[in-house]
Amino acid sequence: MNSNQFSGVFTALATPMRDSGIDFSSLDSLVDRQISGGINGLVSMGTTGESPTLNNQEHIDVVRATVDAANGKVPVIAGTGSNSTSEAIELTKLAESAGADGFLVVAPYYNKPSQEGLFLHFSAIAEVTEKPIVLYSIPSRCGVEISVDVAARLYEKYPHVCAMKAAEGSCEKVTEYVRTIGPDYTVLSGDDGLTLPFMSVGARGVISVASNLAVCPLVEMVQAANNNDFAKAREIHLKYYSFFRGIFMEPNPVPIKYCLYKAGIIASDEVRLPLAPLNATTRDALDSLITELSLA
Repeated sequence: MNSNQFSGVFTALATPMRDSGIDFSSLDSLVDRQISGGINGLVSMGTTGESPTLNNQEHIDVVRATVDAANGKVPVIAGTGSNSTSEAIELTKLAESAGADGFLVVAPYYNKPSQEGLFLHFSAIAEVTEKPIVLYSIPSRCGVEISVDVAARLYEKYPHVCAMKAAEGSCEKVTEYVRTIGPDYTVLSGDDGLTLPFMSVGARGVISVASNLAVCPLVEMVQAANNNDFAKAREIHLKYYSFFRGIFMEPNPVPIKYCLYKAGIIASDEVRLPLAPLNATTRDALDSLITELSLA
């Protein structure tokens, strides 16, 4: 897998749960639906997959099950980030053994390292694999932002650290990634509602929460934008923008799991504490969106 294969829509998969365990049957159904909808790739065990509350064995079991369900039809990127460098290295090795095609590595959270600390952290992970690594900058969750300089230094030293999931909420930052690092470096939106604006300045796609349910519309929108048909892409963006916002009315992935459950794609909308079930107002709003947009 190379950086060019990151173009398009990669679904940040929810992890179906039931009776406090992983619902692998529902996971298989979810993956099958993604592939049937034309998805470009899958991201297993990101934040949407509830990676913070799964133990390491569950984490790798979900990656392996996703790889098996995908059966080589689309690449599977495994989330292997941690605020402990040694744990991130171990997860990366285990996920590679489980068949992952690449890795999504988030900036270390809570301990707020310096930019030099980030460079050394990601470098240590890059040393243990030759498969592609997507960096993930999301300061709202991690308390630290990956600088353009760090991304550029990593790409120069480790060409397989070749992509960025940009969730800083800034078209200016995306522009700087593209302008500074060059056209061979891939930027993917980390926010469904900003995918089209980001693509207008050089991003190539999205790691999407919304595509768990709205697979075909996201694929169509991103494909249109990559073909420079921004009129068509804008039409889809505007139609589904209320859904892009609605699935973040409460902490991700609680709303999208409820939507998947309501659509009959997974057997339960169960989440693990400290996440809590949706309140009635949010459920009603999502029910209306699902009906309005014919998503179920």
